[in-house]
Amino acid sequence: MDSRISSTASNGETKPVYPVMEKTKEDGTLERGHWNNKMEFVLSVAGEIIGLGNVWRFPYLCYKNGGGAFFIPYLIFLFTCGIPVFLLETALGQYTSQGGITAWRKICPIFEGIGYASQMIVILLNIYYIIVLAWALFYLFSSFTIDLPWGSCHHEWNTESCVEFQRTNGSLNVTSENATSPVIEFWERRVLKISDGIQHLGALRWELALCLLLAWVICYFCIWKGVKSTGKVVYFTATFPYLMLVVLLIRGVTLPGAAQGIQFYLYPNLTRLWDPQVWMDAGTQIFFSFAICLGCLTALGSYNKYHNNCYRDCIALCFLNSATSFAAGFVVFSILGFMAQEQGMPISEVAESGPGLAFIAFPKAVTMMPLSQLWSCLFFIMLIFLGLDSQFVCVECLVTASVDMFPGQLRKSGRRELLILTIAIVCYLLGLFLVTEGGMYIFQLFDYYASSGICLLFLAVFEVICISWVYGKCGGGRWGEPTPKVVRGGVCQPSGFYRSWCCCPGSFLWELCPPLGTQAFLIVADRAAVRTKLISGTSERNQKQQCAVFLMRKLLEALHQWES
Repeated sequence: MDSRISSTASNGETKPVYPVMEKTKEDGTLERGHWNNKMEFVLSVAGEIIGLGNVWRFPYLCYKNGGGAFFIPYLIFLFTCGIPVFLLETALGQYTSQGGITAWRKICPIFEGIGYASQMIVILLNIYYIIVLAWALFYLFSSFTIDLPWGSCHHEWNTESCVEFQRTNGSLNVTSENATSPVIEFWERRVLKISDGIQHLGALRWELALCLLLAWVICYFCIWKGVKSTGKVVYFTATFPYLMLVVLLIRGVTLPGAAQGIQFYLYPNLTRLWDPQVWMDAGTQIFFSFAICLGCLTALGSYNKYHNNCYRDCIALCFLNSATSFAAGFVVFSILGFMAQEQGMPISEVAESGPGLAFIAFPKAVTMMPLSQLWSCLFFIMLIFLGLDSQFVCVECLVTASVDMFPGQLRKSGRRELLILTIAIVCYLLGLFLVTEGGMYIFQLFDYYASSGICLLFLAVFEVICISWVYGKCGGGRWGEPTPKVVRGGVCQPSGFYRSWCCCPGSFLWELCPPLGTQAFLIVADRAAVRTKLISGTSERNQKQQCAVFLMRKLLEALHQWES
């Protein structure tokens, strides 16, 4: 796709005009802009959807939920919810050329609340997701040492219970029941300096605050010129993690014990399919990994040309995302298999997910490798770029929605940059609460509630109802029209296989699969919640609810003091 438009000069020559933010209208507002070519759009979306969850969440979910059997619910939700809703949001932005709020206003004003809800989730994501980048930057800087600081117990933050890894005839040399490893103590006592609860936030971790500031500075300059700068940055940020992933994959599969780790990752346990939590995890992974219901796909699609073939783009990107998750599992479990063999432990005892995988399991694994500093740097650089793309696209989504709501005020020279700076400063200041000594507890609250699968599912139900059933009546079309104009060939112009899929079975399935799929996911989520409550009683879930109540009480107290 080329955004150049030919114009004829006074001397008869034809010269290109670039409608990318520099061109102004008569009232002084800037043109909205377009991608310079299709590759910029594809890489931007790929950078958004392929992030940390592909590396630190999907492989663990496979192991936890029956290995290869987990692919059955995953693929079902992929085809019934993931791809259709992914296409819906991308085509919605392309059709309306609007951001995540005004696009719904154009389609059907009564459903404009979908846009506001999605942007609320994005605001919360912008506050807490970038904290992971701050942690990764801290680990990256710590890797430039002669000896990795989490490889030994001879530091001031270590306790008497710290035990270094020593292999003696295939077993660990551990003499204390309360023994901890240096990598855990580095994470908890050096990086986080974690307190004993959310009620004790403690002091600000100034080193993490500086890393967070650096992450926001990088994010700001990636998007400060809109699609003009974002489209150039993604050529590197969206492709470099794949290079690192390939390097780590080659290294991982050549390690001793890798075969056992991969077998552990893929071995199917079909009995796990009877557990509703397995289906809940599959649906949640689809919604979060595909960035569905965040408005990001709508914002990125809005910079496409009206007749861009987004069918082909969306299907290719969805399969690329799933393939990346699958390949990342080989990287993760080959290294975990090596670590389990070196420690003489079963893989189930070393498998982690989330921050535990990125900042405990992997750092521990690299200390067992030759050239450990090199592999540590490569891993955390990959982690930073995986998170950076997702972060600055989330900010771009919020900026696009705001500018499209108030084009007369914000689409002027210098206003967009000022808006991005304001968002960055506000989110940075709010994010400082997450880099205190008790910040990890707040991070877990955000991660569990702010953008959970249930929140995204709730929005998805209304999205598919609006587009599949309501839009025809509200938008002037025929009620119950199988595939609305938003995702019909007249907008996206599919050809070949894409046209036959859209016009024949695709139209019928598009009307039924997303609503039925999201409703089925809702039922499964409810059953999983009931099962969790019956089994776990007052365990982790209630603790998080108590933390949420504590925060709400503090907010109400602050509001009361402010009013008085």
